[in-house]
Amino acid sequence: MTIFGNKLLRPLAVVLSIAIGVLVTPVSARAPELAMLSGLSTGLWDVRIRGEESHTRICVRTGHELIQIRHRQAACSRTVIEDRPNLVAVEYSCGGGGYGRTSIRRESAQLVQIDSQGIQAGLPFHFNAEARRVGSC
Repeated sequence: MTIFGNKLLRPLAVVLSIAIGVLVTPVSARAPELAMLSGLSTGLWDVRIRGEESHTRICVRTGHELIQIRHRQAACSRTVIEDRPNLVAVEYSCGGGGYGRTSIRRESAQLVQIDSQGIQAGLPFHFNAEARRVGSC
C-alpha cells in the first residue's frame, strides 16, 4: 500500500499535485508584461514634449521604445510598477548613465500620453509628452 492509497491522504495528494503544477508553470503561460504597449500601432511616432518647441520621432516596433525617451540608446534594467490595460508605469536604471520612471497612458492605438522623470547626465529631468503615430518607419 502506497502512502496515497490511504483514502484520507488522497485529497492531500491532489492539492500537492496542483500546487506543484502551479509552481512549475512556464513563464510564457502568464499574461505578457506591458501588453498595452504591444497593442500600439507600429510605425513612426512623433513625441511632442509639452513646453518645448522641438519634437522627437521614434520608430516604434514593440511600444517599449517609448519608455526610455531620455535614455534611448542605453541598456537599462527595468521594473514594472503598474501594468493595466490602458496604463503602464516602469522604473529603469542605466547604471552610471542615470535612471527614470515613465508612465504611459493609452488613449488609442495611435495616441498615448507620457509622463517621465529621472536623472540624465547627472541632471534631473521631468516632462509630459504626447506621442502620436504619424506614418511608417
